[in-house]
Amino acid sequence: MTERSAEQYPVVHEPSREWVESTNVWEFMQAHDIDDHEELLARTTGQHDRDDAGIDWFWDELIDYLHLEFDQPYDGVRDDTNGPQFTDWYPGGRLNIAHNVLDRHAVAGGDQRDETAILWEGEPGDVREVTFGDLHTQANRVANYLESVGVGVGDTVGLYMPMIPEVAAILYGCFKVGAIAVPIFSGFGVDATATRIEDSECSVLFTGDGFYRRGSEIRLKGTADSAIDEAGHVEHVVVYDRLGSRDGAPRADENTESGTSASPIPWVSDRDVWWNDVIATAHDEYDSKSLPSDQESMLLYSSGTTGEPKGIVHTHAGGLVQPAKEIHFGFDQQPGDRFFWVSDIGWMMGPWTLIGNHAFGGTVFMYEGAPDHPEPDRFWEMIDRHDLTQFGISPTAIRALREHGDHWIEQHDLSSLRLLGSTGEPWDRESWEWFYEAVGNGETPIINISGGTEILGCFLMPMPTQPLKPCSLGGPGLGMDIDIVDADGDSVADDNERGYLVARDSCPSMTKGLWSGDERYLQEYWSTWEGLWDHGDWAQKDEDGFWFLHGRADDALNVAGRKVGPAEVEGVLTEHDAVTQAAVVGVPDETTGTAVVAFVIPNPAYEPSGKLARELRELVGREQGKPFRPRGVHFVDDLPRTQSGKIIRRAVKSVAAGEDPGDLSSMENPAALEGLRDELD
Repeated sequence: MTERSAEQYPVVHEPSREWVESTNVWEFMQAHDIDDHEELLARTTGQHDRDDAGIDWFWDELIDYLHLEFDQPYDGVRDDTNGPQFTDWYPGGRLNIAHNVLDRHAVAGGDQRDETAILWEGEPGDVREVTFGDLHTQANRVANYLESVGVGVGDTVGLYMPMIPEVAAILYGCFKVGAIAVPIFSGFGVDATATRIEDSECSVLFTGDGFYRRGSEIRLKGTADSAIDEAGHVEHVVVYDRLGSRDGAPRADENTESGTSASPIPWVSDRDVWWNDVIATAHDEYDSKSLPSDQESMLLYSSGTTGEPKGIVHTHAGGLVQPAKEIHFGFDQQPGDRFFWVSDIGWMMGPWTLIGNHAFGGTVFMYEGAPDHPEPDRFWEMIDRHDLTQFGISPTAIRALREHGDHWIEQHDLSSLRLLGSTGEPWDRESWEWFYEAVGNGETPIINISGGTEILGCFLMPMPTQPLKPCSLGGPGLGMDIDIVDADGDSVADDNERGYLVARDSCPSMTKGLWSGDERYLQEYWSTWEGLWDHGDWAQKDEDGFWFLHGRADDALNVAGRKVGPAEVEGVLTEHDAVTQAAVVGVPDETTGTAVVAFVIPNPAYEPSGKLARELRELVGREQGKPFRPRGVHFVDDLPRTQSGKIIRRAVKSVAAGEDPGDLSSMENPAALEGLRDELD
């Protein structure tokens, strides 16, 4: 998206009055005499002179309004004696996430006990429905097992699991006993998994024999074993039998180093146990512990650029309140909704989806496999068949699905969808509009959100009551004091200038710190400007009040002293009919400091050529200015991406610059890197 085009984007979505007045956020506004969205933001972020306004008022009011339950009332909304860096939210209060998302819905004879908590589909087509009563029983059994092996409050438990309903039972079972859940992405290899086990020092690891992906069996247990050998610490491994490996598995007293026809998976007899032997047989009653508001609930890892991922610590209070707020208001959770966000439990969006929906007794749809298997319409077919109502996905994944052609989506109705969602990276206009028109039928709003693992939620988030421009993120989320500043830390939001996205205040879900300690935490987020959280994104607010992101600030292309976001140049390239996807990076240049290099996936209808490359260079020059014309335009078959579909731009940059790419453990398609290297040779 270019700076020029961002300013010229028209409003393409205007919600009807009937729709607006049906939403949860409208009900909140009416309950508090709020006339419009501008006043809503002012009231919830402290920029209002009323007594019933401000950060503290909003986060206090939210607890009762959303019917979130504390076992013991808190003494005050927050204590920020030590500054926003170390704010203590809801001090003196006691609660448990598991009680709020599960226990209270599963009460014997209750209205929601037999309602569906998780609707799951495996890639081969098997479907399971798990009620709140079923999930409650499973989580209780997990909790009892954990206590039987010595896990208590503050201990860490690893979740290196397939995307199956049991991940929710494990997560909630950890919450119940006060253990810290450590979700680990199921696509990680040995080194990445070992790094997270070693850092968290978890003594228990839940894993599976494997899962299905693109019609193949992906084995987990061997990777888990190798990671444990490398990291140490793990004393107990619980293995879920997803692939049927238990038939023919080793005897309880038999050690094996690798899977064979006689022994499908490796096994360590004095450490490994089958799920059905220890969880299915455990006692099915457990009273969730009442825990302090700031008790750690999860340790979520961000992908590191240097091979050292950050362990981000979340609490029971923050880990409940923020997802619940965003699902209720931003995604307008209603009775009967079925919420699907494409994610793994190892990424923030996995726990966010479960906690946010289950806080209200909502149904989460969970899918195990690839988005285009066995055919490119797998998502569209599942949306129709299961009557899904909210659907969230990354822009890159939409670009990939769009490439398959409109005929795959035209076969499907998709009228069950009420809201679309996206996160992970900036949009290009053409793909956003395709998502809105083809998937949303030109009437379903796209709730384009941006935040991070560090806050288990969103800094920017449009409300479903707002008009939308293509690619916009609306504006600050409710209760989030967000700004755009220049290099000196001065606000430039209302000047419509591009700058750095910051938080001027804390929020309940802001990380309690990093597992590695305060020094790195302060350096990463609080060292750029005094009292401001530096999120690392490059943002802009246009003249009509719509907010846009231009990518990561450290990815900005600084050419001869002029800056542009790579997403802006990529947006120009994908406007050309010959380009389906693009990745733009900066490499060192002796003359200008940085030179722009572009990698594009061509439309199959176009033949890559020097003439086409020159045409694309000139197009960027016209739209962005001559300094930003790519030094090279390279045609490739694929771009490196995560399993969720997000392009790994730093991997592209490392190839272009001949540098070490760092931690690439989340990469879905390692062969793409070789394709880039071959193109440059």
